[in-house]
Amino acid sequence: MSTGEAARALGVSSRSLARWAREGRLKPVFSTPGGDKRPGQYRWDLQDLRAQLLRMNRPE
Repeated sequence: MSTGEAARALGVSSRSLARWAREGRLKPVFSTPGGDKRPGQYRWDLQDLRAQLLRMNRPE
């Protein structure tokens, strides 16, 4: 699913998901290469994304 769809399903902003992916905090299942003036896009598996977010929010 797209970043916008995943963000709506999780109740977070699409900008946050994209930023966390760029920072390496979350790993999308697929990332498009982008182009001259447009950034790449991420594709997400909702179950995997939920699991990643749970791990990200666990205190160490």
